[in-house]
Amino acid sequence: MEYLTDVILLLTAAVIVVPLCQSVGLGVIPGFLVAGAILGPSGLSYVDNYDEIAHLAELGVVLLLFVIGVEMNPTRLWRMKGLVLGLGSSQVLLTGGLITVIVHLLINTSWGISLLIGMSLALSSTAFVLQLLAQRKVLSSEYGKASIAVLLFQDLFVVPLLALVSLMGSSELTIARDVFLALAEAVVILLLIVLSTRYVLNPVLNQLARLGSPEIFTASALLLVLGSAQALESAGLSMAMGAFIAGMLIADSSYRHQIIGELQPFRGLLLGLFFMSMGMSLNIALFLENPLLFLTIVMGLMAVKFLTLWPLSRLFGIQAKVSFSVASLLAQSGEFALVLFALAKGLGLIELLLFQQLLVVVLLSMLATPLLEKFAYRTFLASRTHGATTPEVVAAGSGEAVAAVILAGFGRMGHRVGSILDLMEVPYIAIDNDAALVNRERAGSKPVYFGDVERPEVLRAAGVGDAQLMIVSINDSETAKSVVATARTAFPDTPVFARGHDLPGCQALRALGADFTVSETLEASTELAREALLLIGADSAEVELVLDSYRKKYYRRINEDSGGADSTDF
Repeated sequence: MEYLTDVILLLTAAVIVVPLCQSVGLGVIPGFLVAGAILGPSGLSYVDNYDEIAHLAELGVVLLLFVIGVEMNPTRLWRMKGLVLGLGSSQVLLTGGLITVIVHLLINTSWGISLLIGMSLALSSTAFVLQLLAQRKVLSSEYGKASIAVLLFQDLFVVPLLALVSLMGSSELTIARDVFLALAEAVVILLLIVLSTRYVLNPVLNQLARLGSPEIFTASALLLVLGSAQALESAGLSMAMGAFIAGMLIADSSYRHQIIGELQPFRGLLLGLFFMSMGMSLNIALFLENPLLFLTIVMGLMAVKFLTLWPLSRLFGIQAKVSFSVASLLAQSGEFALVLFALAKGLGLIELLLFQQLLVVVLLSMLATPLLEKFAYRTFLASRTHGATTPEVVAAGSGEAVAAVILAGFGRMGHRVGSILDLMEVPYIAIDNDAALVNRERAGSKPVYFGDVERPEVLRAAGVGDAQLMIVSINDSETAKSVVATARTAFPDTPVFARGHDLPGCQALRALGADFTVSETLEASTELAREALLLIGADSAEVELVLDSYRKKYYRRINEDSGGADSTDF
């Protein structure tokens, strides 16, 4: 029961501290860090099983890298190649190079360790920044796009850094023969992962989808991530890299949204646990010994990152005020620096004291970011829009243009709506739980994915929160009601249109939160009536007037309470 006590303490601290940090504008991640610091050895020292918790928390990073891999589809990445490869690479290399030199001169570490520290500190917090951008709803603005472009390259750069740490920490790789054997083993395992994903995974997922068991699908998603991670770790590389590669390989799979939806709860909880474990490892006493020194180092680090990214953004054509805000937002160091430093410490590359000092610097920079970003945003951007795009928006962390419309269900009605959207060149994504239908439509190049639209995690993965509209075109009325209720609760700002069979059905959907409903019985009956009246010689203008009046009366009734009303005439 000892573990249960620790879990209860961690959950209690998270439930209390994280909302408090959010209420003062610090955000979720600093809340987890503070909660961990309170419970850790430097705080109240209530948690006894820190090492076990830290190992479990590493799975949060593995799942994060998997999701980033899904979002790093090379085809989609190419759409933002100018900013990603230009601005992103320039920021990482220039900032990392400057910090490397400064670290080498100040603490006299070897050039290899200085390079590792410098490049790690040059990375910003993807989770932290995307949270702030999403809260402000500026993901599709020039401010959001520039920030995301830099983050995308940083996320890609994590992969070679992880490989660098693994190679630096392995004494077996000091001989050329061992290097060759290790690389050969890694290549073989990578090929096995690629071949398995391409030729085995989709057929297996097809069969699992036909079974209709969400528990088995969840287990399969976890097996995919953890199996790939473990396989690559056995080759001497990192679990995170294995998860990243597995994510990239399923980026175009019809099951990507369902898989991400299955993993979202685990990722969120384990990432929170990871940040709490980092907070628990924070040496508060070390900071209190010389707080002025640490604050000076943090300000120096953020100044270097700010003063490199600001002019670089201007060189790439970004407006001056937007450049200032982007540089302010990305001035912190992030979770991947924590991951890299923890890995380096575990391999004996850096001493415990240096690790704790770096940890203090990174965490303080993250805590300072919300205040700096709030000042920059309110000063320069709060009353302006910068390049917001319609009808497309930018997916959080993906760098891809995603659907303006999400179709829940792609049966006959959903297919027709999608075809009309295609004719108008409006981007959309359709989600359906019929695996055979999904495969058939994808063979025809339709943007249809497998998923359970009654689950908010799947809707979130599909981009409902960023879309301009969601259309529920499901035939089953009870499922449609469930989807409308789920969407309205999880995404209160996204308009929801729904298809109803008749007046009571439309009224029920409206009561559950649908913004607009269409009755299929009404539209069919009015079309039949129109053609019949015209055939028997009725005046066409009078027919249109009568039908328009009838339709308005019908839809007016939808907004009324149908409790005791007789709706047989409708």
